[in-house]
Amino acid sequence: MSLFKSVALIGKYKSLEIAEPLLMLARYLAERGVEVKLDTLTAEHIGHNNHAVASLEEIGASCELAIVIGGDGTMLNIARTFAPYDVALVGVNLGRLGFLTDLSTDTMIESIGSILDGDFVTEARMLLESEVALDDEDGRKVLAFNDVCINKGADGGLIELEVHIDGRFVYNLRSDGLIVASPTGSTAYALSSGGPILHPSLNCIVLVPVSPHTLSNRPIVVGGESVIEITMHTSVDARVHFDSHSHFDLGEGSRVVVQRCLHPIRLLHPPDHNYYHMLREKLHWSETL
Repeated sequence: MSLFKSVALIGKYKSLEIAEPLLMLARYLAERGVEVKLDTLTAEHIGHNNHAVASLEEIGASCELAIVIGGDGTMLNIARTFAPYDVALVGVNLGRLGFLTDLSTDTMIESIGSILDGDFVTEARMLLESEVALDDEDGRKVLAFNDVCINKGADGGLIELEVHIDGRFVYNLRSDGLIVASPTGSTAYALSSGGPILHPSLNCIVLVPVSPHTLSNRPIVVGGESVIEITMHTSVDARVHFDSHSHFDLGEGSRVVVQRCLHPIRLLHPPDHNYYHMLREKLHWSETL
């Protein structure tokens, strides 16, 4: 018997190497009496099989658990898609362990077996919801798991923007850009720009200036219920990016509002999951020269 009756298997887009581990896992799940569903794009790239095929939206509405085989980029995309649904996620990495995909293909059967038996830890991760107002157009809403990044364009000149938090003026910033990151995104672009590492259990948001003109402009961490409003003054050909999966061009007067999404993501991990061990592995801490 299994705690989960219906499980979706989702592979890295257009990756030929997912077929073998994915079909192996599908056979194991079927042997455990679990209904297996594949998303449409995954099914197209693994060859003939007898498993049910459904769209991501159909999977979100019908499956209790989704196992993502690929890397952190694949998990980011699936997490955004499944945000409105209460689908638990498990990540299997094809290469080195990721920040979000922490199971290896070598041990995935054993680890997934434990999860099916109910032996796992649950981690809730917050997403960011943004509304982008361009000129006189209606606002466009976009989700981001990692970060919302405003960057200067190819012109190379500094951009200038104004930041309000909860309706209160914070600063005018001249810089190469500004990153607004969730705790999950604190180990991505924000980290490389000098931001702090935030434990994923925290309910907070970090703002990290990118190469600010005034060196006293430092990263700032605010509460997870904060509403961050960014207004462009000097934009040249600036853009706003969401997890690097979509973007909009920004002009003078463009406005980006960022806040916590109401729908969290549930990640399941083996019972021995250790966030700090993962940091040591990924960031190469404690290595000797």
